[in-house]
Amino acid sequence: MSSTKDKIIESAINMFNEHGIANVRLQQIADESGISVGNLAYHFKNKEAIVERVYENIFKEFSAILSDYLLMDTLSGINETLSKYYLFFKEYRFFFTDIFEIERNYPEIISNWHFYINRMLLQINNRISFDVQRGVLIPQSDEMHELMANNIWMSVIFWLPQRKLRGLSIDEKLFKEAVWSQLTPYLTQRGQTEFVELIYPSLV
Repeated sequence: MSSTKDKIIESAINMFNEHGIANVRLQQIADESGISVGNLAYHFKNKEAIVERVYENIFKEFSAILSDYLLMDTLSGINETLSKYYLFFKEYRFFFTDIFEIERNYPEIISNWHFYINRMLLQINNRISFDVQRGVLIPQSDEMHELMANNIWMSVIFWLPQRKLRGLSIDEKLFKEAVWSQLTPYLTQRGQTEFVELIYPSLV
């Protein structure tokens, strides 16, 4: 993308986060970008084209996070991934407030989102299995394994919007504490030692 297109997308994200997709006009994006509406229209013919490009970037970044889920073979790998998720969902806060707007008007975006969410759930399941195999998580029944993965997924996806909805503070440490609380009850003795050595210092 040219620098002007980059600036337009960055401005659109700022406006979407502040006002919501449905409430943002091209003029606002142009003003935020410091360009005329005519110049903006030269790069993107309408707001729908901007929204689609924004989500192309979103899915590209999300895919990159998903690709790194086993980059480190200790619990530090999970912690590193959580940092990436926190920054990602903080950067694109509008997605959660505008989910119904997107569902109504951008079915292809919703379809792509379903694909990536299912991939995320699969990789959480795979990470749990990996840590069970290396002896840091207590083996569970298939039903409990699935429940654990689902609870972790829900914590990652919905922690930030529910905190915002309740008017509560948002920071990375609190986010990680919420997600780790879904895992720590299932740590083996070896897992507890690894957690204390590698993860706990970053949470205090």
